Amino acid sequence: MQQTLKSNRMFSTSTLVKVGILSAIGYILMFISVPIPLLFPDFLKIDVSDLPALLGGIILGPAAGVMIAFLKNLLQFITGMSTTGGVGELANFIIGGSFVWTVSYIYSKKRETKGLIIGLSLGIIVMTIVGCLSNYFIMLPFYSTIMPIEAVIEMGAAINPAIVNKLSFVIWIIAPFNILKATIMSLLTLPMYKKTEKVLNRMK
Repeated sequence: MQQTLKSNRMFSTSTLVKVGILSAIGYILMFISVPIPLLFPDFLKIDVSDLPALLGGIILGPAAGVMIAFLKNLLQFITGMSTTGGVGELANFIIGGSFVWTVSYIYSKKRETKGLIIGLSLGIIVMTIVGCLSNYFIMLPFYSTIMPIEAVIEMGAAINPAIVNKLSFVIWIIAPFNILKATIMSLLTLPMYKKTEKVLNRMK
């Protein structure tokens, strides 16, 4: 019975409106990114576009959070803003969606600050692993069609001499990048989720 109520809530008109609003905010945030040149190559930029999906997942449930992560990437693609033919959006959805689902699922089982902290901690680990796999098998092969993979590795080696191949690039660049990005979103989520919940609850 409880599961049925949750399912009905997920697909209610009110929830779908909230999902749409959060997706639009996530889409807008995709245009705001910050490079960190001393730590990462120029093509890796920190953004918090998954934050609305994360907050939505925590408040509305894991399925809603993943839907928001999907829709903001779909908006990026269908509005012609993609520079990777959809490959970047796919990877972003897989990586961000894994983080959002992990955090919101764990929080749904333990709806208190402790549960959220556990979810965020595990989410960082999951996002880092999924980010490494996605970049190794999806993004880096895609970039190799634009520029030689050796050039990408050289960009990483200029920052860290330990980078000598694709695997070491993933270990020393991609993993720290995703750890940093997920940590930033986690730190922003902790003070925001209660306030965001109050705002969304006012939207009937």
